[in-house]
Amino acid sequence: MQSNKVLDAKGLACPMPIVKTRKAINELNAGDVLEVHATDKGAKADLSAWAKSGGHELLQDTEEAGVLKFWIKKA
Repeated sequence: MQSNKVLDAKGLACPMPIVKTRKAINELNAGDVLEVHATDKGAKADLSAWAKSGGHELLQDTEEAGVLKFWIKKA
């Protein structure tokens, strides 16, 4: 999937992946896609809930070799 920016949040514990995601998405334009890489298992539920609460769209999420990847479209 094509993204406008990639955020490496691997090795960070909650709530840091959300904090970094919020900062990164604020730097993007509406409609841009942020790709987030995280290793905190709680990030799956956290990022999904955060995106929904902010009006953003979680386009896709996958897991590869213990790394959770998320694609979030900015509202």
